[in-house]
Amino acid sequence: MGYPLAGIRVLAMEAAVAGPFATRHLADLGADVVKIERPEGDFARRYDHAVQGLSSYFVWLNRGKRSVVLDWDQPRDREALGRLVARSDVLVHNLGPGAMERLGLGPEALSEQFPRLIHAGISGYGRGGPYESKKSFDLLVQGESGVISLTGTPEQPCKVGISIADLTAGMYAFSSILAALIERQKTGKGGAIDISMLECMAELSGGQINTYRYGGVQLARAGWRHNIIVPYGPYRCGGGKFVNLAVQNEGQWERLCAQVLDLRELASDPRYATNAKRLANRETLEPLIEQVLGKLDEAEVIARLEAADVPYGRINDMREVVAHPQLEARGRWVEYGSEAGPLQMLMHPMNVAGLPQRTDDVPAIGQHTGEVLREIGLT
Repeated sequence: MGYPLAGIRVLAMEAAVAGPFATRHLADLGADVVKIERPEGDFARRYDHAVQGLSSYFVWLNRGKRSVVLDWDQPRDREALGRLVARSDVLVHNLGPGAMERLGLGPEALSEQFPRLIHAGISGYGRGGPYESKKSFDLLVQGESGVISLTGTPEQPCKVGISIADLTAGMYAFSSILAALIERQKTGKGGAIDISMLECMAELSGGQINTYRYGGVQLARAGWRHNIIVPYGPYRCGGGKFVNLAVQNEGQWERLCAQVLDLRELASDPRYATNAKRLANRETLEPLIEQVLGKLDEAEVIARLEAADVPYGRINDMREVVAHPQLEARGRWVEYGSEAGPLQMLMHPMNVAGLPQRTDDVPAIGQHTGEVLREIGLT
């Protein structure tokens, strides 16, 4: 099996996270992703200097692409941009509201001039509606979408610790582009894709939205526990350690009580016999679970959970994730080149049988400008 997107050219007018996340996955599948940067570069290049002097976000999101610097305010660079659009199969952008229209590259103009082109725009709120022109960033969309209202402790809401709105929008853009490429094979026509970060986050919150829309219930924040399932979350055991429990059904609950907590009678206690009852009585149940586990060290708790076949996990920090034995055993760390030298990064998780792993470099700013311009007949 070769790269399924070999021969597909993607023009990426992008910055930061959402657009680059989508196009990096296209590059991983073999597409030729030409990343257009203004002379100052993608501002994600300056987020930090943690990776041998390079930005941790930039090297993660932009490997395998070609970087071209264009100042599209200048006529000659605008001409180059137009030629690149004409020779591309896919155009992806997550520029600010109205930016593409000001360049004459709005979706209507693109569809009319380049009917085979697939063009995907990623924005905070999508085209149309009262929020169309609002600037947006991950934090703002987490708040607008209600995700912050669901995250954190009862006393203190918080955002999700990763750029979840950006990343989700990037993945929906990626999957939508793949669908559009399949459709173009059938019809010969491209078309517009309009990805809204707000809509992506609302999709992820579908269960909680239904709980309110049809039950009138705003689910309470439960910290690192669950607001519907009990026991589900980290519970303290001996030595100040925590074990992450995920009890999903009554069989697991019964085994937890009998084989881990050594409290067989707890499983049939009418206060805790079903998940709904455990949820209603969590204030008495969860301290009881921690009281028993607190008398056991982590190794003993894990041994009992393993023997009882009760789902569990650890609460790892980044140091432990980097050294995770499962990632090591599956050979997930791969070397990529960069202007700062070789970098160890995780392979993409699209484990399609026979799909080769692409390990092209992280581009320096403007590294491929001359090369790409010569391909379109410019110096």
